[in-house]
Amino acid sequence: MKKVLNHFKKVDPVLHAMAVKFDPKEVFAFEKHTNYFERLCRAIAGQQLSVKASATIWGRFEKLLKGKELTPENVLKIKHEDMRGAGFSNAKVKYIHAMAEAIINGEVKIDGLAEMADEEVAAELIKLKGVGQWTAEMFLMFTLGREDLFSAGDLGLRRAMERLYGLTDPSEEELIKMAEKWAPYRTYACLVLWESLDNNPLG
Repeated sequence: MKKVLNHFKKVDPVLHAMAVKFDPKEVFAFEKHTNYFERLCRAIAGQQLSVKASATIWGRFEKLLKGKELTPENVLKIKHEDMRGAGFSNAKVKYIHAMAEAIINGEVKIDGLAEMADEEVAAELIKLKGVGQWTAEMFLMFTLGREDLFSAGDLGLRRAMERLYGLTDPSEEELIKMAEKWAPYRTYACLVLWESLDNNPLG
């Protein structure tokens, strides 16, 4: 992570000063994942929920699988009312079932996402009901491990940048412009900003 910190020191001393307050092994720790369907299900399940509430619902959902692998086929075998009983909203159950059907039918292809450019991945994922730009960006960061993403629509990043740089109601365009200097490590800058709030990504 030394090269990332050195880059921030060169292009943005304010961000660098914040970054060095944290343990880089913890702040910059994000892994690539290979079960894309599971990660998308988790993303939909956790939308607009606290980390604790999301984890509770996910635990109940896993019990509904009864030890079976989390695949589109197995998810479609779970009844709508059973998922509602686990804590999913009516809309989220519909989104997850529709996503499973779209993947099975080949309407959306997720197997080759790792080989696609960021914009191509986002375009493919947004075809899914319940997946918007923010969810696609979080997938790129925390599932595919892309290092140069900035999520202009994330409320946590907005709050952190307003606080750190003394901004008042900046536009998304202004935030995107500010983030350009962090390239090619914009994802790491986002991690620092979220950590500065002691928070998680907020859609």
